[in-house]
Formats: sequence, structure tokens, C-alpha cells
Amino acid sequence: MRPLAIGAGCALLLLWGGTVAHAQDSTYARSLAATCFTCHGTDGRSVGGIPPSLAGQSKQYLLQQMKALRAGQRPATIMHQQAKGYTDEELELIAGYFAGVTPGPAAAAPAARSGY
Repeated sequence: MRPLAIGAGCALLLLWGGTVAHAQDSTYARSLAATCFTCHGTDGRSVGGIPPSLAGQSKQYLLQQMKALRAGQRPATIMHQQAKGYTDEELELIAGYFAGVTPGPAAAAPAARSGY
């Protein structure tokens, strides 16, 4: 009975540890992707499609494009400089983040507050 309880306890610890690691990865991925929000819109949903929306794109496609930009194989005004700041692992996290975002229209800007 005792080995079974110990084994079950170890399994629970491994599951919990995996959940914490996944949560940290997704939080880290979103923080990396947040640097893209200025140009590509909140959560990668750009206004008017320029620059292109990233939300819902294929992870492999996004990763390929970011690596091409970083290597100077794709013309860009600023993205080649942005992409150079990331490791392969970070680019993979960013691509995975945007691939997991549901595509849709950009969120409306909050209304201005009056009286100031």
C-alpha cells in the first residue's frame, strides 16, 4: 500500500510541476509577444491589415517568416531589427502564442475620458 501512495504522490507532483511550467511558458510567451502589439495590434489583430494580423496564423509560417526577417532574407523596414533580438526558442514561443490567438477584428480603442 505504501509504495502505491508514494507513486501516486510523485505522479501528482510531476503533473503539478508540468502545469506550472506550462503557465510560466505561456506567460513568458505573451510577454515576448507584447512587443509586437504596438504595430500588429493587441493580441496580433491589426487595424486595417497593415501591418498584417498575426492572430491565428500558422505557427510554422510565423516562425519561418521571423527567422527569414532575422537573417535578412526578407525585406523589412524594422522587423529585421526586432527579430534579431530573439533566440530561436523565443521566436518559437512568440509564433506559438500568435498561432493560439483566435483571429478577429482589432479591439476598439477605449473612449477618451472628458473633464480633464
